[in-house]
Amino acid sequence: MDRRRDPERIMTVLRELHADVIALQEVDRRIGAREAVLPRALLDESPWRVASVAKRAQSMGWHGNAILIRRDLDIDECHALDLPTLEPRGAACAVLACGKLRFRVIGTHLDLSGLRRRDQVRSLLGFAAHHGVLPTVMMGDFNQWGQRTGAMREFARDWGQIAPGPSYPSRRPVARLDRIVHCGGWKCHDAHVHHSALAAVASDHLPIHADLELH
Repeated sequence: MDRRRDPERIMTVLRELHADVIALQEVDRRIGAREAVLPRALLDESPWRVASVAKRAQSMGWHGNAILIRRDLDIDECHALDLPTLEPRGAACAVLACGKLRFRVIGTHLDLSGLRRRDQVRSLLGFAAHHGVLPTVMMGDFNQWGQRTGAMREFARDWGQIAPGPSYPSRRPVARLDRIVHCGGWKCHDAHVHHSALAAVASDHLPIHADLELH
């Protein structure tokens, strides 16, 4: 928000979250070689590693979406998902293992205009349904104001939605665009918008956080 892209400040905000799994949007530049905004050296010194979904040598994610995963979690699979689109959109997917538990996480950034948002949600749900029955969590900027309107209706029957509070724009948040959506089998113990002095300037969105238990 101060017109400076500061990777070290971004990493400091991520450390404030102390999360096991983090979904990031706009992590790669949108033109040229699509190089990553966060240098690999910073990640090497962090508690996380990145899910391998990049299709370009200098990228970290797919269409700007990346997933960071705590180092003691095993990564069984990674997928770069294409979404129906009028503009470049996609999703990053990883299947993780913790002991005997396996689960799927998807990070995405849905259409801004809303013209293809419902098709994009249906595409994500179709992928989850046809690529192994696994507990699944989807995270990211859904670009949808209402929880029960538009594309969010696709989640109404079998999925829980977590939109803990306004997260955009970060300095004076009014919109709940950032969501965490989960299938059955998860219990949410806590969810909140992360407010800090650094978070308010590091991005135009505040991070959201949820404490989920698989049971």
